[in-house]
Amino acid sequence: MKASVGVCVVFVLALLGFGSAIKCYHCKDYSGSCSKIRDCYYDDACVSVYERGGDTYRQCIKYSECERSNIAEKFPRLSSFKYSCCTSDLCNTAAPMAVSSHSVVGILLSLALFWWGVL
Repeated sequence: MKASVGVCVVFVLALLGFGSAIKCYHCKDYSGSCSKIRDCYYDDACVSVYERGGDTYRQCIKYSECERSNIAEKFPRLSSFKYSCCTSDLCNTAAPMAVSSHSVVGILLSLALFWWGVL
């Protein structure tokens, strides 16, 4: 049982890329088609800031700064906006709240290994 939990943890960490830097889209656009990619730091997340009726800003941001008040300071000219932060490669695409396929695979693999170890 302990061995299967250990194997499960190793697979999940490998799939998540624990401790590695991520890549984020980096641009300001209105159309939702962003192709510029930037390497972020290991403690960064990707952010998408959606200006009401306007542009979308995509870039790296420190994970600890991913809250409304900090984003409002970084984008002072935006009075009304929505935002989303995420922590997997290129997750700040045009579609907000998209689920990364790596996350789904990692979760399913972990559950399968755990279930297999329990039986």
